[in-house]
Amino acid sequence: MENPFKLSAWGITPKVETIRNAQPPMLYKLAIQYERDAAITDVGALALRSGEKTGRSPKDKRIVERPESEKDIWWGDINFRMDEHTFNINRQRCIDYFNTRSRIYVVDGYVGWDPDYQLKVRVICTRPYHALFMHNMMIRPTAKQLAEFGEPDYVIFNGGEFPANPYTTHMNRRTSIDLCFERKEIVILGTEYAGEMKKGIFTVMNYLMPKQGKMSMHCSANEGKQGDVSLFFGLSGTGKTTLSADANRQLIGDDEHCWTPNGIFNIEGGCYAKAINLSAEKEPEIFQAIKFGTVLENVVIDPQTNQVDYDNDSLTENTRAAYPIEFIPNAKIPCVGGHPKNIIFLTCDAFGVLPPVSKLTAEQAKYYFINGYTAKVAGTEVGVSEPTATFSTCFGAAFMVWHPQKYADLLAELIKKHQSKVWLVNTGWIGGSVEKGSRIQLKYTRAIIDAIHDGSLQNTATTIDPIFNLEIPVSCEKVPTEVLTPATYWPDKQAYSKQAHRLQELFTANNAKYL
Repeated sequence: MENPFKLSAWGITPKVETIRNAQPPMLYKLAIQYERDAAITDVGALALRSGEKTGRSPKDKRIVERPESEKDIWWGDINFRMDEHTFNINRQRCIDYFNTRSRIYVVDGYVGWDPDYQLKVRVICTRPYHALFMHNMMIRPTAKQLAEFGEPDYVIFNGGEFPANPYTTHMNRRTSIDLCFERKEIVILGTEYAGEMKKGIFTVMNYLMPKQGKMSMHCSANEGKQGDVSLFFGLSGTGKTTLSADANRQLIGDDEHCWTPNGIFNIEGGCYAKAINLSAEKEPEIFQAIKFGTVLENVVIDPQTNQVDYDNDSLTENTRAAYPIEFIPNAKIPCVGGHPKNIIFLTCDAFGVLPPVSKLTAEQAKYYFINGYTAKVAGTEVGVSEPTATFSTCFGAAFMVWHPQKYADLLAELIKKHQSKVWLVNTGWIGGSVEKGSRIQLKYTRAIIDAIHDGSLQNTATTIDPIFNLEIPVSCEKVPTEVLTPATYWPDKQAYSKQAHRLQELFTANNAKYL
């Protein structure tokens, strides 16, 4: 029988059973029947494991070097070159693997809530888990839209259960995530971590949007009752998802957005929240979003009760929950908003010397954005087992395609045009570095964010930090005054000065890369 979705155009035989846009109940049934280690938790979420890789593999991301795009791409340690011949070998290897399967899954969905900039994306994969994950993470078409979907703008071939051949020319590992802008295709081999699919699409948007003069951003976003929009920039583990899930504000999105003349829009149709140490008390919106339809990755469950132990990191600290954005009760649908009133840079300062909150000038905003200082959180990337101070330009270097200066210039222009206020918020350590300090309490960070939103922090008296030249508010309701100024909160003032100067020197050295 002829394949109704024309997968034969990609070399996939019609003999393979194709399950297209199956709804969650069907994917649950298939996962329980065919997936290893699949289980339904006591609240109805589907728990699965991603295999050997429990985080992204950034060193295995490659982009095909073609004349049409090679001058646009920021080649180096982020974007590795791949020749088209090797891409074709990996692509064929993936398709050959599909043709050995009894069934494959197709998920068609949209990327980008603004119709002016929306893409149609087709995902072809071999695990029900991956199909449900992308069903949650893309914008789900209606039955009418699905019938009229037509040809996709981009295709993801996810054969992650099957390894790449490390002996292929220019290859040296069994994991490869390959992107070709000209063919509009992504090929995944050797990793079953579902996050590679969503970040592959984010990388595509990080190429296409700046090419049109529009800003793509690794940030979360929410909106207040007066229509005031806030953006939260930061890497995984800095609080983007947690802080944007605010009971008093509507959630626009938790991870990926674009800023255009129309305002901002969410790229995704779902949320991908960290689940480690999750609790109803600390993160009630996220905790309650975990129910039937949610995918839980790499969590440990009680075999008798099927209750999740969110504090258990024996598989990985990068446990995750993927759910449709409407599972957040106050999500804004469609996920679009106006021009941001506040922009918040979240950083997890492992040195413990940055203040919990600072007001940034336009020039400082560009400086801190292009440096993107934070700490890698254990488990987020393969090989990272403890917090490590690092710089990740634009708060998402792993997903940037153009030179960082292009994104920084676009953001600076938009901040100036729309008079957005910019803040630097440290969700990391205070009173000392990782070894001797403590992580700032979430309730203090939430109080700071509330004060930014209600406008009270804008009018608070400030002091200037002499080392970083940051303007620090000296008071904030519900936050101890001494916590706000690191220089006075550290017990050992000499140690503070040494650490602060050390971090400032690292900033200076890192910033020199982009001059």
